[in-house]
Amino acid sequence: MYTQCPECLSVFSVDARTLAQAHGFVMCGHCGTGFDSIATLADQLPPEPFHELPAHDPGVEPPRLESAVYRPKPNAEPEPAETSILRDDFADLIVTPRFARDRRIDRPRRWPWVVACLLLMFGLVAQLGWALRDTLIADPTVGPLLQQTCAALQCRLPQVRDVGKLHLLARDVQTHPTVPGALLISATLRNDATFTQPWPVVTIRLTDGNGKVIAMRRLNPYEYLDDTEALRRGLAPGASTALVFEVEDPGHQAIGFDMAFE
Repeated sequence: MYTQCPECLSVFSVDARTLAQAHGFVMCGHCGTGFDSIATLADQLPPEPFHELPAHDPGVEPPRLESAVYRPKPNAEPEPAETSILRDDFADLIVTPRFARDRRIDRPRRWPWVVACLLLMFGLVAQLGWALRDTLIADPTVGPLLQQTCAALQCRLPQVRDVGKLHLLARDVQTHPTVPGALLISATLRNDATFTQPWPVVTIRLTDGNGKVIAMRRLNPYEYLDDTEALRRGLAPGASTALVFEVEDPGHQAIGFDMAFE
């Protein structure tokens, strides 16, 4: 068999062993070019003179071999019974990849941080509400809601003082009927606030004809209120109450009096 170098066009004689050893790829001993010897492989040389050996078409289908000289028998050894049983038992077994298990185990737990943040937020809201408790209780919208909530929880809101919402409905002064040299002053007080107020400090001033103060008395709630339970409850919203004060009579010069709340 013969083949030709595509570069220098040198023709070489080759045998089947050489072709099989190199899988058809050889090198030209004249110019050193590597080439596929199968492309121009020929059994006989054409008559001289010739220039190039005819090249084989690369698209030609490979020849099909039909006559088999030898065919080995298949190995038909039976599969062991134990292996078949084990394969059936573990046919439905699902194996989780190691990287998937590690990812699930190493996933950070975020719920403790979420709970801690919520607790801190609730604590901050509670502190802010306690700092603004007087404003919130006195608010006409928030105050009733807080009172209803506290009543449902059986707690008591701290009392807020707003003397501007205390209105004096009536007042009167007269000589004490049983104590000589004393005056009996009565007044009707109403709480127009939407929240319970503590009992106020009452200031009584007696004046002469020129408006000059000739006597003054400042009375704390425990001095004019004997009911301890009423003193603890405070003055309910919208409630009216009668107050009675016993003061010393400064004489005939006192012709007017004034009452204020603190």
